[in-house]
Amino acid sequence: MANPTECDLEAHFREELFQRSEGKKSVLLPKEEYNEIISELTAIDKSGKKTPHEYYLLKKYEILKCGDVLKLIRRRTANEDPIYFATLEDTFDIIKRAHIATGHRGRYKMVKELSKKYANITHDAISIYKSLCIDCQRTRKRPTTKGTVVRPILTKNFGSRSQVDLVDMQAMKQGNYKWIMVYQDHLTKFCVLRPLTSKRAAEVACWIFFFYLVHRKFYKVTTDRSLLLVLLQNLNCFGLIS
Repeated sequence: MANPTECDLEAHFREELFQRSEGKKSVLLPKEEYNEIISELTAIDKSGKKTPHEYYLLKKYEILKCGDVLKLIRRRTANEDPIYFATLEDTFDIIKRAHIATGHRGRYKMVKELSKKYANITHDAISIYKSLCIDCQRTRKRPTTKGTVVRPILTKNFGSRSQVDLVDMQAMKQGNYKWIMVYQDHLTKFCVLRPLTSKRAAEVACWIFFFYLVHRKFYKVTTDRSLLLVLLQNLNCFGLIS
């Protein structure tokens, strides 16, 4: 799956933000509402009689002129730094810049950074952006899974322990041979291959006994459990075990 583009992330961010704020009193300001508030503030006659709504706007907002652009800021006292109101359309870029400036740190670092300049960047908006950040997803620590500790099998002598496996070759049989028995010494990894006509326990046990005669040392063999009983019976017949 291809990585999502910046536009896809921003669209998903806005959709998720709208869903979380649906049915609640939200501080989110779409650009249309943002410009409408600025228009209402500029139209208020400060020397004349005001409506309750106009008193509310004057108590909460203030207009800051930056060149030819009018910015909406929180009402401030003397010598106080301006705290801006962000539009919904600009929220994604504002959080992105703050997230990069804090070195992709956690939510509380971003809240502290953004609260210095903006009045309406919510915790939900920050959490949504952080969950979408691709760099954060790559570096996120994965939970470690604790499993059982497997102790290695230690072998000191050649031929003291071996592994027997059967390879199914029925799809590529050669004559009557449909299986390959793999006999491997645990210590040296010395391997012997033997073709078999079937995987009957008696036939397998017979060839394991042959390998015993070759190595002259045979203590433990690891193999399939279905072969174990017949294997023991065959070895017992030859007096190898009691």
